Amino acid sequence: MKQLWISNSYGKINLGLNVLERLENGYHNIESGFCFIELSDRFEVVPASRNSLTMSNPDIPIDESNLIIKAVQLLENEAGLKDRFHIHVQKNIPVGAGLGGGSSNAATTLRMLNKIANLGLSQDNLLEFGKQLGSDVPFFIKGVPGFATGTGTEIEELDIQPDTFIVTCFPDVYISTKEAYELVIPNPEPDFSLRNVLTEEDIEEWQLLLLNDLELVVFPSQELVGNVKDQFYEFGASYASMSGSGSSVFGLFKQEFVAIHAYDSFHKLGFLANLTRPSFKPDLGVYIKETGY
Repeated sequence: MKQLWISNSYGKINLGLNVLERLENGYHNIESGFCFIELSDRFEVVPASRNSLTMSNPDIPIDESNLIIKAVQLLENEAGLKDRFHIHVQKNIPVGAGLGGGSSNAATTLRMLNKIANLGLSQDNLLEFGKQLGSDVPFFIKGVPGFATGTGTEIEELDIQPDTFIVTCFPDVYISTKEAYELVIPNPEPDFSLRNVLTEEDIEEWQLLLLNDLELVVFPSQELVGNVKDQFYEFGASYASMSGSGSSVFGLFKQEFVAIHAYDSFHKLGFLANLTRPSFKPDLGVYIKETGY
């Protein structure tokens, strides 16, 4: 009997996204609210004679370009990881959706292997490793909603998980994050304080105050994404926005039956959709069970 370790790797959405400055290294200073949705990938890890990775989606590379492999190598090179594992991921978060699936997977890998191999790394250690892997990774390591600044790696814990139903729709359009950021015109002085809007304004006011700067470059070339946002408002959302660089769009609903109607309608239109409960908190536990393989 082998021990099988399991954990969930959750997606996120952006509550507003201000692109403030383009840096010489090609990155951007931003500010954005990060919160969780219930859509998640499932990780299964078993001890093995050599490291290996399989994904339920065969289109996702499993070579050294994959952040899971990069996370394993980082632990080997800088944390003394010597044990070997087979990692299998049931992918439910779509790729190129603006939901942070790759970053979440990297964070889950760091968190799981730290526990399974008894590496003794603190959360601060994991956060530093996460910054080396990607801008969003530290948020997923912390596992709480927050306000992101800098290149997205500096996360201030902030209680901004919406107390509403969140319906997320993925229009199945791939959008390059790199290209979206290359086209956007940074604005160092936004009209409204994003942090203040998230913490002080009612959700009904967000439609006028809370913006995602990347919508301005994505919607003209991907009309479907903009149409999905408009559809959310027709379904009765209090607020709707593209998440990150897209192509996922989400809507916030105060009434459950209205949210369920939107969720069902998007499904009937052939889109992948997700429904998240109010004040959702992700379960980032790493669990063990005996298995026969």
